[in-house]
Amino acid sequence: MVSSVKGTFDLFYPEIEKWLIIEENARRIFNLFGYTEIRTPILEHTELFVRSVGSETDIVSKEMYTFLDKKGRSLTLRPENTAPVMRSVIEHKLYDSSKHNRLYYIGPQFRYERPQKGRYRQFHQIGLELLNDKTPYAEFEGIFIAKELLNSLGIGQIKVKLNSVGCPECRPHYVEVLKKYLLENESKLCSDCQKRIMSNTLRVLDCKVPSCQEIIENAPAISGNLCASCEDHFAKLQEYLEEADLSYELNTRLVRGLDYYVKNVFEITSSLLGAQDAVVGGGRYDGLLKSLGGPDIPSFGWALGVERLSLIAEIKKEAKNNVYLAWLGENEFKYALKIASVLRANKIPAVIDGEARSLKNALKKADKLGANFVVIIGEDEVKSGLLTVKNLKSGEQFAVAVENLPAFILNGDKS
Repeated sequence: MVSSVKGTFDLFYPEIEKWLIIEENARRIFNLFGYTEIRTPILEHTELFVRSVGSETDIVSKEMYTFLDKKGRSLTLRPENTAPVMRSVIEHKLYDSSKHNRLYYIGPQFRYERPQKGRYRQFHQIGLELLNDKTPYAEFEGIFIAKELLNSLGIGQIKVKLNSVGCPECRPHYVEVLKKYLLENESKLCSDCQKRIMSNTLRVLDCKVPSCQEIIENAPAISGNLCASCEDHFAKLQEYLEEADLSYELNTRLVRGLDYYVKNVFEITSSLLGAQDAVVGGGRYDGLLKSLGGPDIPSFGWALGVERLSLIAEIKKEAKNNVYLAWLGENEFKYALKIASVLRANKIPAVIDGEARSLKNALKKADKLGANFVVIIGEDEVKSGLLTVKNLKSGEQFAVAVENLPAFILNGDKS
């Protein structure tokens, strides 16, 4: 037997029902704020991620699924969706249209990581991108939308964590201050962090290795090294959140794992997930479009992992009036087909099998399918036009006229 690839999984009923509800809620909330959906290929030129995510990041250096095609071109299964969206914005000049300033995406991403609960090599993200807004309102709107989505799914025990990672004006000075401190403590850091001191200094702050945590905890904070513009931008975001009664906490070690972030970054965590508690993460990336060959347009965005979200979402499934049609002979089968069409025309799910079953077996099948009602169609029902309908939840049985069947199923009308 050929099994699924390690780090991937199949999704089917009933778990897929939860995913569909998550996606439906996301689309509904995005639409309320004027966002439109964008879909990009899962396959991109490797250069796109090297230039955007950063060649020294773990994603690019360790985790990407990259290969050469038959013409020797380096291609990569997308490890994240922001860079592909920005590539599409540039390629199709979507920045010229205000209709495309607010975009959202839903789809699979790929990273070669150690599989664990809620984290897979093929994983799924929901995210948004807000273009052409250089004000802190962009971050506020994004965080507000993320909270709305989490609230709609009953996600509890959440915290919004904020930081500013500075800009090209003030960050270089902080990087030098941090680098000096890290070099003084180099021997106490893990091997990966020792390499990052010179190549990607800020990423050391994102290390989860316990031996590095004490060093990171005592590292100089960026908050005292921000320029006036970044300080004001950060303060304004906090002001907006407070005005909206949206609680948050500051985390000066929060840097995110991608090189393109500037100014404000954030994470939303839930203690329900345990140690790996991040649910949503994002921030501002004003220079990303320009670095990919596009115009110098400010941008902000975030993404969440659907797998993690599905672990803690409290979703109440709406009761569905599913119907199973049990027919007892060839003539009754043809009649049942017509009844099934009537039910479906009234948006009532109806299942009918092509194989005749005894009434006992038909009831067993209906129960396995999770049907709420069984419509029994025998010779007497065809002649009289009165269908025998059994409510599998209550065990009650009724005679229902054909023309009244949809209303009976939908409303429980016994007249």
